[in-house]
Amino acid sequence: MKTGTYIELVGEFYEGAVFVYGTTLLLIYALLAVLSLSAVRRFQKLDSHVDYSLLLNSKLTPGISVIAPAFNESLTIIENVHSLLNLNYPKYEVIIVNDGSTDDSLEKMVREFDLVEVDFAYNERLKTKPIKRIFKSSNPAYNKLTIVDKVNGKAKADASNAGINASSFDYFICTDVDSILDRDTIMKLVKPVMDDSKKRIIATGATLRMANSCVVEQGFMQRVVVPNQLLPRFQEIEYIRSFVMGKMGWSVINCVPNVSGGLGMFDKEIAINAGGYDPQSFGEDMELVIRMMTYCINYQINYAIRYIPITLCWTEGPATIKVYGRQRARWARGLAQLMWQHRKLVFNPNYGRLGMIVMPYNFVFELLAPIVEALGIIYYIVIIFLDAINWDYAILLLVFVYTYAIMISTLSILWDQITYQTYKTSREIITLCLTAFFEMVVYHPLIVFYSIKGYYNFLGNRKHTWGNMQRQGFGQGGARARTVTATS
Repeated sequence: MKTGTYIELVGEFYEGAVFVYGTTLLLIYALLAVLSLSAVRRFQKLDSHVDYSLLLNSKLTPGISVIAPAFNESLTIIENVHSLLNLNYPKYEVIIVNDGSTDDSLEKMVREFDLVEVDFAYNERLKTKPIKRIFKSSNPAYNKLTIVDKVNGKAKADASNAGINASSFDYFICTDVDSILDRDTIMKLVKPVMDDSKKRIIATGATLRMANSCVVEQGFMQRVVVPNQLLPRFQEIEYIRSFVMGKMGWSVINCVPNVSGGLGMFDKEIAINAGGYDPQSFGEDMELVIRMMTYCINYQINYAIRYIPITLCWTEGPATIKVYGRQRARWARGLAQLMWQHRKLVFNPNYGRLGMIVMPYNFVFELLAPIVEALGIIYYIVIIFLDAINWDYAILLLVFVYTYAIMISTLSILWDQITYQTYKTSREIITLCLTAFFEMVVYHPLIVFYSIKGYYNFLGNRKHTWGNMQRQGFGQGGARARTVTATS
C-alpha cells in the first residue's frame, strides 16, 4: 500500500471517528440543555410555593453537621466562623477542623470564641491522622461550635473525615472555611431529603460561583458581581454551564456524577459505610460520591442524588495562570485516578445507571476529551503541512463547533439570569455573554493543556504540590465590605 493511500485511510478513519464522537457529545449537551431547562422551571415553580418558616419550626427537621476543614486561614477564620454560626436553620452544629495549621488560626479562635479543651466522645469510625485536642466554647452563645485540632493530614479529605467522626447528626455538609455561604444554605439543601419519601437522598448539591470581585459584608454575600479579571470571569461561565445546565440535567435522570467539594450535603451513614473521603485521592469529592453510589447498588438501596439550581456558595477562583494550572492539573489527575480505581464499573450493567451512563460518560467525554482535542490539533497541523486538508470542510466544522459552544454557554447564562436575576445590571450580563465568545480560543486551550499535564503526572506518579493561594480577606479590620481577590 502506498504511503499516500495509507495516510488517506488513516485520515478518513480519524475524521469519521471524531465526527461520531463530536456529534454524540453535542447531542448529549442538547439533551442536558432541555432537561435542565425543564428542571429549573419546575424547581422555580415548586419553590415559589414553599413556606420555609414551616421547615424552620418543624419537629421533623433533621439535624445537620456543618464541617469545614481549615489550614492556615488566620486572615479570615474569625469572620468565616461567625458566618457559619449565623446560618438560618434551627438544628445544626459547626465543626471546624484545624488541620495542623502553622499560623495563629487556632489561637485566634480560642480568644474569640472563649474556647476550652474538653473531654469529647470522639468515635473514630474513619481513620485519620491523630487528634490532639477538641475545644468547645464556655460562652453559651457559641454552643454550636466544636473545634477539632489534629495533626496535619496533607489533604482536605483527612480533615473532613475527622469532622465526620466528631459530628453528632445524621447528615453533614462539607464546605471550605474560606467559602461564602448563603444564610439559607442548610434549609435549601435539606429540603430534597424531606420531600422524597420513595428514594434515599444520599447527597444534595447546589450551584457554586466565583466570589472574585463580589461585595461581602460580615461573612455573607451582599452583591454578586461579574469578576473583573478575565481568568475568574471565564471560570464563572464554566461554573454556570457546569452547574445550571450540566448537573441540573443529570439530576433529572439521577445520574449526577459528583457533588462539589466546595458545598455538598451527605448522608453520614452511607458516607461512612462507603469508607469516607480517600486522603490518597486527588479528586476526593467525586471519588466519595462514586463509592457511595456503588455501596447503595451493592446493598440494594434505592438512592438518589439531587442538585438545586440556586447559588448557595461562592468561592475564590484562581486569578493567575500559575495557581489555576495547579488546580486544573490536580483535578485532571484526580479524574484519571478515579477512573482507574473504579474501572470495573465502566459499562458494567450490574451497576445500572452508574455503570452504563455515569462512568462511561466520565470516561469517554470527560477523561478522553482533552486527549481527543490534543490529537485533533496535531492531526490538523500534520495535514496542513502535507497540504492534504479540505479547507471548506475544516472551516465549516470549526464555525459550527465554535457557534454551538457559544450557544450553550449563552443559554446557561441567560437561563440562570432569567430565573434568579443574579446580576443586577444589563452591562454585567452582556460582559459575561461577550466573554463566552473568547472562551474557546483563549480559555479552553488552557483546560486541555493542564488536563494533559494532570494525566502525565498520574501516569508518572509525580509528586503534586498545591502551593499557596493567598487571599485578600473580606470584611477584615472592621471594614464594612471588601472585594475578594485570589492571587498566587
